[in-house]
Amino acid sequence: MQETRQNKIARLLQKELSVIFQQQTRSMHGVMVSVTRTKISPDLSICTAYLSVFPSDKGEEILGNIKVNEKSIRYELGTRVRHQLRIIPELRFFIDDSLDYIEHIDELLKK
Repeated sequence: MQETRQNKIARLLQKELSVIFQQQTRSMHGVMVSVTRTKISPDLSICTAYLSVFPSDKGEEILGNIKVNEKSIRYELGTRVRHQLRIIPELRFFIDDSLDYIEHIDELLKK
């Protein structure tokens, strides 16, 4: 039962974070940030979000900007989910490079 609640909250946070990033990156032409996966701790206090950045060469720069603005992102998330969650979890962001890895494997297989 605990795992079901975690999954529901993780999906909710993934959806809301993706909307926040879509709004923030709209002004940056040619850059797209998507939330590929979110995991939440059993006590619902820490949310780990994996981000996919296009183009991938700007990934570290975008991740640095996101980590600097982490408090404002958490505040924005809190205003969106304040009726569903009592405590807004601490956010941690990581680059999800699984798509780049898959692309690299495909290139190796074609050779």
